[in-house]
Amino acid sequence: MNQTTHQPTAEQLASWIADYASDVKAIDLVQLDLREVLGYTDYFVISSGNTDRQTKAIHDRIHEGLKKEHNVLPRRVEGVAEGRWILMDYTDVVVHVFTPEAREFYRLEQLWGEAPRRAVGE
Repeated sequence: MNQTTHQPTAEQLASWIADYASDVKAIDLVQLDLREVLGYTDYFVISSGNTDRQTKAIHDRIHEGLKKEHNVLPRRVEGVAEGRWILMDYTDVVVHVFTPEAREFYRLEQLWGEAPRRAVGE
């Protein structure tokens, strides 16, 4: 597998993350372009898994894919133990992996409704 030796763009990183999430059947996969809205990140990649076990599998696939194929590691990760809302901070891209109930409760897409969005895999 090829390893990226340069720093990927935020757009590349968001695309890779979406592809890895799709590999393990993430549902309701969306990219929010926050470049004109937020100062601390460029994209949110939001997805759901039907169970906490699936959210952990989505996390694992993203983490391992970026690490092995692109030599990219997150700055921090939160929520893996519970699996209801896993946050992976890659600086320019923040990944949110939810169970459906947690996603409905936090409603990030509505909170950032003015941001351009792209449904992935539709």
